[in-house]
Amino acid sequence: MNSHPEINGERLLARLDMFAKIGATPGGGVNRQALTPGDREARALLTRLAKARSFSVFQDDAANLFIRMEGRDGSQPPLLIGSHLDSQPSGGRFDGALGTLTAFEVLESLADAGVEPERPVEVVAWTNEEGCRFAPGCMGSRAFVEGKIPAEWADLRASDDGARFEDERLSTIDALAADSSHRRLGFPVAAYLELHIEQGPSLESEEIPIGIVTGVQGTRWLEVAFEGQTAHAGTTALQYRRDPLKALTMGLSALYAGVMPENADARFTVGRIAVAPGSVNAIPATASCTIDLRHPETAVLDRLEDDIRSGLTEAAARENVSVAIRKTVDMEPVTFSSDMVAALQAAAQKAGLPTKTMISGAFHDALFVAGCAPSAMIFVPCRDGLSHNEAEYVKPEDSVTGARMFLASVLELLPRA
Repeated sequence: MNSHPEINGERLLARLDMFAKIGATPGGGVNRQALTPGDREARALLTRLAKARSFSVFQDDAANLFIRMEGRDGSQPPLLIGSHLDSQPSGGRFDGALGTLTAFEVLESLADAGVEPERPVEVVAWTNEEGCRFAPGCMGSRAFVEGKIPAEWADLRASDDGARFEDERLSTIDALAADSSHRRLGFPVAAYLELHIEQGPSLESEEIPIGIVTGVQGTRWLEVAFEGQTAHAGTTALQYRRDPLKALTMGLSALYAGVMPENADARFTVGRIAVAPGSVNAIPATASCTIDLRHPETAVLDRLEDDIRSGLTEAAARENVSVAIRKTVDMEPVTFSSDMVAALQAAAQKAGLPTKTMISGAFHDALFVAGCAPSAMIFVPCRDGLSHNEAEYVKPEDSVTGARMFLASVLELLPRA
């Protein structure tokens, strides 16, 4: 080692500006959805930067992009660091990109200082973390952990233009085929570390620069459909009505009053409501909604889901309508490796950085990678907690501080991994 590695803050901030131009929106955000030309352009730029530093570049069958810095013992599983480059349709310039570019800055900082780590260190840009163009999200990390691409993904259609997932996946791989080597899905990994914006207000409001993430809360998605009887709005008296919308709204009102007010760590969200036939002068025939339920503990999730099902069923019975409730997502809570968390805490102490331990309310690629390797995450503050929004913003000094923490963590993890 020639010198102690240090983050080049100006270089990192310049790279953030550089990538923010790819898919830039008028409101200052980015629209760089997964497997689009913009996503491919960002991957190509990262590849050029990697090859300029003589790092090796690989792709796997899920179009995950890997940039490898060799270690003294290349046979050892690599320390994997990174995030994603895809965005929401009206997304921010930091969500995903900050984590990927910070990981790449760490690789460059190690190279600048002449560090030859004992084991390889690899940056990864996962495919389709956001899940907005093709669902589900975190496709790249899911496929990596499972070691295969689920057959049902092939014919998925993009939400924006109807493009087929299989075609877009292959086109994305082909675009970088001349500049990368192929790698199988699911190779052994020593550990995985990801940096991300908090996507919440706590770090900013408490003026804490670093969040050490100890796990990710569980998520249940429910599709709720009430069915009643459409009838004339002006001629149908109360006793003759079978109104599914009334059942839905009354049931949801009780849940809004109970789920979160009585459970501080719970998150209850109704994201969509639909009514048919949707006539101004007719009682609806059907009323449906989606429910997003989250909590860090499986037992509490189970209880809350039971409460939701029983509450909506009782509302349906009161209004003489039927209800069907279907679970579409069941993602168990994950607790990150205690050894990884301890290493991050040691790194923060050595770097003199105040921290806060926290649970992630959103899921990330680290949630899935934790299924095959010790994993952890670092959060940095974002203004007003805004994310998935063009107004998303991270102060330059917070980006650089996050990168300093990330580098310190990598140096702490390398001997332990």
